[in-house]
Amino acid sequence: MSSIKPYLQLTRPANVVTAFTDIFAGMAIVQFTFSDYNPALLLISTMGLYGGGVVMNDVFDAKLDAVERPERPIPSGKVPLRSATMMGLTLLFLGVLAATMFSALSGMIAIVVALLTVIYNRFAKHSRILGPLTMGMCRGGNLILGMSVLPESLQQWSWIAIFPILYIGAITLISQDEVHGGKKTTLYIAALLYMIVLFAQLKFANEHGNLLYTLPFILLHAWLIFRPLWNAMQNPVGPLIGKAVKAGVISLIVMNASWCVAFGLWPLALLVLALLPLSMLLAKVFAVT
Repeated sequence: MSSIKPYLQLTRPANVVTAFTDIFAGMAIVQFTFSDYNPALLLISTMGLYGGGVVMNDVFDAKLDAVERPERPIPSGKVPLRSATMMGLTLLFLGVLAATMFSALSGMIAIVVALLTVIYNRFAKHSRILGPLTMGMCRGGNLILGMSVLPESLQQWSWIAIFPILYIGAITLISQDEVHGGKKTTLYIAALLYMIVLFAQLKFANEHGNLLYTLPFILLHAWLIFRPLWNAMQNPVGPLIGKAVKAGVISLIVMNASWCVAFGLWPLALLVLALLPLSMLLAKVFAVT
């Protein structure tokens, strides 16, 4: 197990769980039913795409991590760079393959997501604007991948992907200051982006007659993300910013549960929310950022 753990660390298992919930949220938005569709291939796809993406993140950052985070699997020597590269590419290929086996449309979406992850890790990551935007597009694409279960509804609802783009953009913006600390202005911008997403969910819930059921989910989400963000605003040092990033990532599960209940699929919302303890448990064992 000790030899396997560094490889698992590269994939950020707690984060992969949150990626599963993107698929469920996308399927809920287009009003799928489990009796008609089996999401297993799409879940395998997002596992490969997300896992491969974060592995390649560490591959491209190997030299930087050797200075700033030498304890990570690659700079510490626990995982050879060549092995990590092959692992990341294999997972991305698995993600595309599983989606293509589901449908040609899903496969094309997965290819776009895979390309975006490589573009982010290789070129855009350290840009204050392109980094958050590209990473947000990866997560928005993951939501659309879930929507692809019903192609006839995809065109109508795909624009909702703008909200995970804003949300992940906010987290990515915060994370850029995780090592050395940052400015309060960045945190206030992130808070504004969070608020836009939360109010959008309230609007959709109200339009679908599900406001009363959705409100507790949104309040829980707000509490989880704003409490650590407020602490970071008071003292924008690396450790507090890191906690705000971790909370934002893990709380994606609650955001996706909110989408499910806002569109009337409250049983699925409860299923998604039930994944929160699992992700939090994994976050105690494996790093989130």
